[in-house]
Amino acid sequence: MKDFGLQLFSIRDYFKTAEDTRTAFLSMKEMGYSYAHTAGTYDYISPEDFAKYASEAGIEICGTHYSFDRIRDDVEGTVAYHNALGTKTIGIGGMPMDVRGNPQKVENFIEEFNKCASVYAKYGFKLSYHNHSFEFVKLPDGRTFFDLLIEKLDPKSISFVLDTYWVQHGGCDVRRMIERLKGRIDILHLKDMEANVLHTLADGRVISAPGIVEIGAGNINFEDIIPLAEKCGVKYFVVEDDRCIEGKSLEYAKKSADYIKANFMK
Repeated sequence: MKDFGLQLFSIRDYFKTAEDTRTAFLSMKEMGYSYAHTAGTYDYISPEDFAKYASEAGIEICGTHYSFDRIRDDVEGTVAYHNALGTKTIGIGGMPMDVRGNPQKVENFIEEFNKCASVYAKYGFKLSYHNHSFEFVKLPDGRTFFDLLIEKLDPKSISFVLDTYWVQHGGCDVRRMIERLKGRIDILHLKDMEANVLHTLADGRVISAPGIVEIGAGNINFEDIIPLAEKCGVKYFVVEDDRCIEGKSLEYAKKSADYIKANFMK
């Protein structure tokens, strides 16, 4: 691995004001990050200023998680926004909530996403899809929703943002999935999993379940995953930590960066 990036969802507490945005990008670069993968629309700041602060810090925008509604309904605005950011990868963080779990609605979503991708391809863009674990629920015929995405999303105009944590959370082998999607993963989200984290439910019960932790603190086998991903054509390795603990998000981003630099940088 020559360089790596950060999904800005990991430090979303720093993306509320222009000054905090500048601070976040400068801090990322100091830690060793070279890329940013956006998370949302950042309507508090112009895309031009957002891109300027990233560029001044030496951070490249490698892709986005953007609004599906805007992708579908505002092509010109979406193209202008991404041109301003300087990226050709327009992504969504998952299919719409009202679609999930319904086979026919998922089929309809795939058809609609393919149509959108064909439009954006004319402007030189690719769409991307980021998984969670709900896509690995099995259908009556034995396939999963993720199987449908793999089989039916257009590989020429749509790439995958594969998330290591959510693949493992869904009961799948991360390495096998990377091999299966060889050449179709432009961005790999490096997210680690810790076993037996205690969670308090709304009714007061305490349960033990997997939890998200900084890279290197969990049990995901990055020692095998990262070299395999490089062989399979992954372009960007991007750390993501969904927790975003207020006031500590940059601290945890640094821990992940330090682990990557110590173990995987060439």
